[in-house]
Amino acid sequence: MRYPAIQSFADVLPVLGEFDAIIDVRSESEFALDHIPGAINCPVLNDEERIRVGTMYVQVNSFEAKKLGAALVSRNIARHIEELWIGKPRDWKPLIYCWRGGNRSGAMAHVLARIGWPAIQLDGGYKAYRAHVSEDLAVPPRLAFKVICGTTGSGKSRLLEVLDAIGAQVLDLEQLAAHRGSVLGNLPSQPQPSQKMFETMVWEKLRQFDSSRPVFVESESKKVGNLRVPDALMEQMRLSPCISLTLSRTNRVRLLMEDYRHFTTDPALLNTQLECLVKLHGRDKITAWHDMANDGRMPQLVDELLVNHYDPAYIRSIDRNFTLFGHAEVLELPDIGKDDFLAAAHYLHAR
Repeated sequence: MRYPAIQSFADVLPVLGEFDAIIDVRSESEFALDHIPGAINCPVLNDEERIRVGTMYVQVNSFEAKKLGAALVSRNIARHIEELWIGKPRDWKPLIYCWRGGNRSGAMAHVLARIGWPAIQLDGGYKAYRAHVSEDLAVPPRLAFKVICGTTGSGKSRLLEVLDAIGAQVLDLEQLAAHRGSVLGNLPSQPQPSQKMFETMVWEKLRQFDSSRPVFVESESKKVGNLRVPDALMEQMRLSPCISLTLSRTNRVRLLMEDYRHFTTDPALLNTQLECLVKLHGRDKITAWHDMANDGRMPQLVDELLVNHYDPAYIRSIDRNFTLFGHAEVLELPDIGKDDFLAAAHYLHAR
């Protein structure tokens, strides 16, 4: 094969894990929005440089812009080689891509191939990859989902975490979305990924699953925070068998106090989130909940939120959205200790 070779994503997908490096040469902001799983970011033009070249293209002319761009690209490629790949052997095999498989990835692939490495340039670049992901998510693989249902605070996320730890197949959409899936589910220390990055992570998980084994997933709504679960995946989940996880309300309050500890140390943050519920519960009720938060009466507040907000919302939606919930197997947790979740996970995994 003559290098650099230009290959389609359909060609490289079966051997994606065999590349020694997947090199995304787009700018840092393009990379942060979404990228091929496992890729590293080695911009041939960073954000500032792209603006400089683009401005010169518009304000001066294309010839001057290309000269500047060539100088910057050459300098950046040289730096990446010196800092990252100078010690790589002759059989080191990189896959290189940019936005559309054009000049940026072409420049990097040409230099690496001229050195002697078997460099592959992705035809169509990130856009081709993204089109493939969108097509796959529109018709996801048929998987044997087992949907973990349960009221807020019943331990669904903890159970998924333990199931994953003991080797079960788990699709944890809240973990991928960096959100706990409710109006109070925002994680202050971890922003949500972009919609495209979320879909990339979902796609990567789905393609790794063994279709002969069950996949455990939580009974999510269509949106997890600001991110939308792919429609076809959501439809599959809602037609799948359910497991109804139950836990006493006292223990649910305890669990939520542990999982949402950031609210107990920052009542102002909690009160900001509670403002989203004014239309549902009225100003008087929200003011009363603000007072509880400010006074440190967190267990009482959590209990009231369960009784007045979360549980009624769950009852209204679960039967309507998950067709087989009426036939769900009930799994009761006696407590919220590690051993309780481990026992439940082993029971489900064994079956």
